[in-house]
Parts: sequence; structure tokens; C-alpha cells
Amino acid sequence: MSHFSRLSRHFSIALCAVLFGLQASNAQTSNAADNYPQDIVHFVSGYAVGSGADILTRYFAERFGRMSGATVVVENKPGATGNIAAGYIARSKPNGYAVLIHAGSGLAGNMQLYEGSAVDADQELQLVATITKQGTLLVVPGKSRIQNLSDLVDTLQKKGATAKYGTSSTSGTIVGEMFKKVAGVNVTLVNYRTNNDSLRDLTGDQIDYVLVDPLLALGQARKGNIKIIALSTPEPMASVPDVPTFRQAGVQLDLTGWWAIAVPKQTPRAIVDKMNGWINQILATEETHKFLIENGADAFTSSPDEAQAFLRKSIEDWRAYGDLAKLGGRN
Repeated sequence: MSHFSRLSRHFSIALCAVLFGLQASNAQTSNAADNYPQDIVHFVSGYAVGSGADILTRYFAERFGRMSGATVVVENKPGATGNIAAGYIARSKPNGYAVLIHAGSGLAGNMQLYEGSAVDADQELQLVATITKQGTLLVVPGKSRIQNLSDLVDTLQKKGATAKYGTSSTSGTIVGEMFKKVAGVNVTLVNYRTNNDSLRDLTGDQIDYVLVDPLLALGQARKGNIKIIALSTPEPMASVPDVPTFRQAGVQLDLTGWWAIAVPKQTPRAIVDKMNGWINQILATEETHKFLIENGADAFTSSPDEAQAFLRKSIEDWRAYGDLAKLGGRN
């Protein structure tokens, strides 16, 4: 046998081994997707138990378990406006059993707020689906004499540098700093670990107003503990039709938040697609529509590719917001 023939034979054997390995790997991935889920699925929230994010996570976790037949548990990993939870998911095994429910807008914003330490959401996470769109609400104490945004601006101008506002979210920081700039008021930002903490200080007259997500705020407003003054979306939302937008109140700013479900980046596409189908079925139910409307959010349905593209656009959009967030004191 010639030297060339021996080389050709060795190359053919090596190529067959590689192809066999790829075929076996593809078959293993296909089987994993076909049999998914076979283990406990962990849904992770980046905020504390009882927060709006926690309520949203538990709602979808319970329905996901019902839809897929899986046992689903919820874990809370609060801190750094969700960056701790996102990092945990990014480092998890990419098999569909570690799932993050978080604001996609927050993932994009954290890349600006925590440069160098934040999860690169596009490179390290794969979005399974978007689930909601919602605004940030500006709220004051329920007993306050303030009735609208104009009243609040007048009050803040009289208080001067002693005025304070609170938030625990990335979007809340941006809306808060936009409001200060556009309204021309000098207010100090107080960062909170949870929305519950900020609302506790608000009702205790420790701060003047809070920027908060609707899931928690609407429940507190119904009890009379807080009063909703403005919504950050450019147009009124079906879920909170009686709440004026900042623009309607004469303050030219808007910011829409959105929430999504994410898994580690290398999760097999067949598993991602399977999960997407279940999530979109959940979003299509009348039960979910009612739940979202009651909690200040509108349903937002997408494919995995559409969700990832929307995330990339948000990352670009948030580059323009980064300086405002830093001015607010989150870095």
C-alpha cells in the first residue's frame, strides 16, 4: 500500500469517527428534547419573595408545570437589580432545567449599569419567549394631597435638595433620572433592595415618591396605601387605562419595560422551541389575560428568534440611557 493510500485510509477512518460522533451527539440532543422535561425545572426570580417579579415568576412556573407535566420549583436570588439571578442562569447547565424570568429591558439596562460585571445577555442567555410589556409607575403615599404630576413637581421644587425618591429596578432608575432632568427638579435617589422596602419607606414618609412596577403597585393602590400619579409608557395601557402617561401629564418622557423567559445560551434549540410553545399557549389563555390585566401588564408573544432580536435592540437602546443611570448613583 502506498504512503498516499495509507494517509487516505487514516483520513477516511478519522472522518467516519467524527461523523459518527456528530450523529450520536445529534441523536442524544434529539432524545433529550423529545423526553424533556424529565427532571425538576427551576424557575429563578431576581427579586425577593412577595415582589411583583416573584408573583409573575410563580404564576408562569405553576402554569408551565401544568402544561409540561414537570415538577417546577421557584428560587429567589435577589440583588444587583437581577444581575445575580441572571449570572446564576448563565452559568447553569444548558439543558432547560434552569429558567430565568426577568425584565428583558432590565437585562439590557444592567449591561450599562454594571459594566464589566453584568451578564452579557445576548451572548450568555437565550430568550425562550417574551411574556409581557408594562410601564413603570410613579406613586406617592395614599394620604398625600398630591393628585397629579403637576402637584408633585410643585412640591418637589419647594422642598429642594431635601426631596428623595426610591426604586429597586433598572427601569425605575432611568425613569426617575429622566423625570428629574425634564421636570427640572433636584431629587436624591435612594436605591432599595426590594420594591416592598421602598413602598414601606414611602408610606412611612421617609421618601417623597417611588418608581415601581405595576404588579406590586396596583395591589397597594387598591388598598389605599399608595396613589398612582403617572405611567412611563408612550401610550396608555389597556391594563391601567385610567392612569395618565407622563406625556399626557405634560412631562416629555417615556420608557416601556418588557419581561421574558431565558435559559443558558447553549440550551438545545429543540428544547427552547418546546418551551416557547408552552409559554405561548399559557399567554393565549383567558386566565393569563385576566391575570396580566389585573396586574398592570399586557401580553407580549414572540418566537425565540424574535425575542432575541428584541433583546439586541433593547441593548442598543439602553446605551443611550446608561449615563442617566450612572448619574442616578447605581454605579
